[in-house]
Amino acid sequence: MLKGGLISIEAAMGSLKPMERKAAQYILEHPEEVVKLSVQKLAELADVSEATIIRLSRSLHCKGFQELKLRLAGDLSQSSLPAESYQEIRTDGSTQQLIESVSHNNIVSIQDTLTVLSAESVEKAIAVLSGARKIGAFGIGASAVIAEDFKQKLTRINRWCEIGTGFDMQATIAANLLPGDAVFGISYSGQTEDMIRSLAIAKDSGADVISLTRFGANPVSELADIRLYTSTLEKSIRSGAMASRIAQLNVIDILYVGIAGAHYEESVQSLEKTRQAVKVGKRGG
Repeated sequence: MLKGGLISIEAAMGSLKPMERKAAQYILEHPEEVVKLSVQKLAELADVSEATIIRLSRSLHCKGFQELKLRLAGDLSQSSLPAESYQEIRTDGSTQQLIESVSHNNIVSIQDTLTVLSAESVEKAIAVLSGARKIGAFGIGASAVIAEDFKQKLTRINRWCEIGTGFDMQATIAANLLPGDAVFGISYSGQTEDMIRSLAIAKDSGADVISLTRFGANPVSELADIRLYTSTLEKSIRSGAMASRIAQLNVIDILYVGIAGAHYEESVQSLEKTRQAVKVGKRGG
């Protein structure tokens, strides 16, 4: 069943054009009504043009308004309104409440991401990364932690990966990439200037560019050949920084398993070799 219409609208709201945002707000406020409407009727009720409804549908990565309605219907059948999904994290509650609210938000972050993460795009990313001669993993600030995790996983299965956590290193790696190489740019906001510049260099070098950003239009994803998205809709900056990381790490795990599976026998052998190699450094190993 298609779903994720409500979450997609919430996540993309900040990047929509004014008239698209006006239509999106009407849909959020009247989802049960919208699934029964034609493009013409929705345009009339939302006081926008029919073209705006079509553009909004495409901005939400739907093939058209009909697909958007199907996704809304899927959401409504599960009674999952995104605005009510996340819990505000309070520091004045009990420790048990803290445990439950943080854990709940992390779980919901992964669930929401499943509605905006395209299986087709994941499949393409796995194919490109599996066949790449060299991979550059780029992340700045909190995203550098995600890039480091990706590099560590790829190193365990003997895939050549270099990590860039600042512009100078990213630009150096990007300039030396060749066609057939890949760069994986991780930026939740999709607005980090150094990342944008680095990915542009990689693109000029002929490398395939894969992005992992929040859902919606942003400069980093616009540079990418393959676009992967996560979604977190918390109102709190503090909880957003945590849940977005969990959602990104989940995507990293998906890619890692896919890449390892594409070279299964080789990956198993490499994992065993590295397990034996680090075993001597562990107590009781």
